[in-house]
Amino acid sequence: MIAPSGALREFEAFQRGVEIWRKRGYVIEPNPTVDKRWGYLAGTDEHRREQLTEALRDRTCRGILCVRGGYGGARLLENWVWPESSPKWLIGFSDITSLLWRFYQAGVSGVHGPVLTTLAAEPEWSLARLFDWVEGRSLEPLQGEGWGGGEVQGTLIPANLTVATHLLGTPVQPNFQGAILALEDVTEAPYRIDRQLTQWRMCGAFEGVKGIALGRFSRCESPEGIPSFTIEEVLRDRLSDLGIPIVSDLPFGHDGVNAALPVGVCATLNGDTGSLTLSKVAC
Repeated sequence: MIAPSGALREFEAFQRGVEIWRKRGYVIEPNPTVDKRWGYLAGTDEHRREQLTEALRDRTCRGILCVRGGYGGARLLENWVWPESSPKWLIGFSDITSLLWRFYQAGVSGVHGPVLTTLAAEPEWSLARLFDWVEGRSLEPLQGEGWGGGEVQGTLIPANLTVATHLLGTPVQPNFQGAILALEDVTEAPYRIDRQLTQWRMCGAFEGVKGIALGRFSRCESPEGIPSFTIEEVLRDRLSDLGIPIVSDLPFGHDGVNAALPVGVCATLNGDTGSLTLSKVAC
């Protein structure tokens, strides 16, 4: 387990998350420095980068579990060279988007899913879904609200919208040609989501995207007393004219069920029925 982003604060939740993995029979390598702090980060960039590099190089390690999100993952990727390593899982979401995208570029399909501090809050079906995937079993389709547009197949690229927006135009940005984007966010006012999606539109990032799967946009209301669109109105205004299938209200993201989504696998998005179906292979 590594702490590549924000400083650990949720110690009880963290311990419960570790125990869930251990009860499944996994050997969790203790990391005595996960509670290290440097400002709002879980240690200096050098320290956190060393954690990541050591985990990648450790041939006895089959997966990397992220302690929490927050902020700081992208700082590790600045002028960082991918080390010689054996393929292994990376599991996390939110700020871990940057690392998931970097792993995907290196040919490793990580999992956009609960970090150790959020794992214990997941319902049983979501926990079962995560372990089904890492243990080689298929996943049930996810159901949301379809906006129309028919059915498409593409490469699933999950992300936190804010983190992803700040990676546009960097070497970490994946090729979105033929992609199905799965986006979520938290504590971003509607005008900020509007600003981010407008950035995607203006820089051409949606060109080549085949479909968009929207998860939860939690605590994204406008402050009371300030004129505003709702978050739903912003999403429809900025996305519905792209001419591609879109499904909203899928069960992933912050402040609720965070269903595991593998990165880089082939997915089928049906904008009429509102379903997201995953394959075990790349497109």
